[in-house]
Amino acid sequence: MSGEPLTGDELDRLFEAARWAPSSMNGQPWRFLFARAGSSAFASFFDLLVASNQAWAGRAGALLVVVSKTTFDNGSPARTHSFDTGAAWMSLALQGSRMGLVVHGMQGFDYDAARTRLAVPDEYAIECMVAVGKPGPLEDLPERFRARELPSDRRPIEAFAFEGAFPAPD
Repeated sequence: MSGEPLTGDELDRLFEAARWAPSSMNGQPWRFLFARAGSSAFASFFDLLVASNQAWAGRAGALLVVVSKTTFDNGSPARTHSFDTGAAWMSLALQGSRMGLVVHGMQGFDYDAARTRLAVPDEYAIECMVAVGKPGPLEDLPERFRARELPSDRRPIEAFAFEGAFPAPD
């Protein structure tokens, strides 16, 4: 990524896409905490990342922490909070791709530190972090990450779609 901070308008376009994701009972459990490159909060978000993610995400235009509310507003459990928040994250990722941005979700960060540092209430699950930014020169990436800048392999459909019951283990 280039390291150029995302503008408020660019972030709003991403969050607008997420806003329209479907959710159970229209609960909209997703929340996005963010820090733009160059802001006072960016270092705090960056320090949550494991070293391997820090090696390439330091040039992100923004870092996000995605959380989901585990209950509906009436207090009853929202069993699909992660699923619904995943739909919102995917909407954000697709919008970012459409805008020509690099959008990369990560699980490699300190979840406990994120909860404390970002004051995430107990009724919210911390789902993932996201690095988003404008593309930069491939040469700016450490050598070991350059080859990963191609689409990764995918499982064949037969490996994840089953008519009827789940297949018996081999």
